[in-house]
Amino acid sequence: MDLNLKVWRQAGPDAVGRFEIYPMHDVSEDMSFLELFDVLNEQLETRGEEPVAFDHDCREGICGSCAMMIDGRAHGPERGTATCQLHLRKLTDRETITVEPWRAAGFPIIKDLAVDRSALDRIVEAGGYITAPTGAARDANEILVAKQASDAAMDAAACIGCGACVAACPNGAGQLFTAAKYSHLSLLPQGQPERFTRVVSMVEEMERWFGSCTNHGECEAACPKEISVNFIAMLNRDYVKAQFKNPALSGQRH
Repeated sequence: MDLNLKVWRQAGPDAVGRFEIYPMHDVSEDMSFLELFDVLNEQLETRGEEPVAFDHDCREGICGSCAMMIDGRAHGPERGTATCQLHLRKLTDRETITVEPWRAAGFPIIKDLAVDRSALDRIVEAGGYITAPTGAARDANEILVAKQASDAAMDAAACIGCGACVAACPNGAGQLFTAAKYSHLSLLPQGQPERFTRVVSMVEEMERWFGSCTNHGECEAACPKEISVNFIAMLNRDYVKAQFKNPALSGQRH
């Protein structure tokens, strides 16, 4: 199949960006979208041109680094799929595909399609760690966990931290990511001791970097792991509860 790639090129954070069009001929429909960029970069290097910078690692939909806006949609047209899992057979022959980096204030551009997503790491760091003693690894299962809670925690833990929820949100909000990272700890018995201090720390760190949620629902639609917006409701509920459970801490933070 033949495709035209309309790719955002930007030499650095402060450089002026532009779109460049690259015709791609006779590419296999069985290629992944990242493999298409591998072929493009080989062609550019052969011609002595600068290859396109883009993030990638596992290429199995696990690491979350393959962040691209494809025709205005985070990770492309197929739902529940990361960019590395998108195959060219899902696209239309001879069409022009526009590829951009994540467009969010919390994700400043590094170069071309690569952005700085370290704000997500700051939110996870703010959540701290679990201090509940669980013993050695062989003893961890001795703490009983309700099936409903364990299933919900696993659903939240599926978040790969790609940032698609932020990129898709009209407000550039980070609530779905924060809610997933908060919930997978706080749904379990081991996560209860720090539950309400954790939610305050994570939400207030999130608000330093990202916009506010107004329930558009674009985050859930764009998430490659299809994480539910119900976790945002849990995050908001616990944040409100935390104001009453620990008002001194809340007052110090504000």
